[in-house]
Amino acid sequence: MIIFHNTRCSKSREALELLKENNCEIEIRDYLNIPPSKKELKEILAMLKCKPIDIVRKGEALYISEYKDKKISDAKWIEILSKHPILIERPIVIDKDKAVIGRPPSLVIDLMKNKK
Repeated sequence: MIIFHNTRCSKSREALELLKENNCEIEIRDYLNIPPSKKELKEILAMLKCKPIDIVRKGEALYISEYKDKKISDAKWIEILSKHPILIERPIVIDKDKAVIGRPPSLVIDLMKNKK
C-alpha cells in the first residue's frame, strides 16, 4: 500500500498508524517533497473516482488567495496540484487499483477490508 503522507497532519498520522497496526506493507510517499506527476494524479483520481477539485484543500491559504471562486478546468487543476502539492487533500492511501482519502482515517480500514 502507498500512503501520500504529511507528517504534520494528524489524520495522515492516524491513517499511517492504522496501516502499521494491521501489518500492511507500506510505502510512505512524502508528497510535499516528491509531488505526484500529472500522470500519477490522473491515475490517482481515476482510482478515487473523483475530479481534481474534489481533492483540493480549500482551507489552504494558497487556495484562498489564488484559486477560490475561479473557474478552472480539470487539466489545469492537475497542473496546479502537481506544482503545489500542499493543495492535495491528505492522506491518500492506494492499494493496487483502489484508493481512498483517509478523512476520516476509518476509510483506510474499509480499503484494507476490501483487500482481504
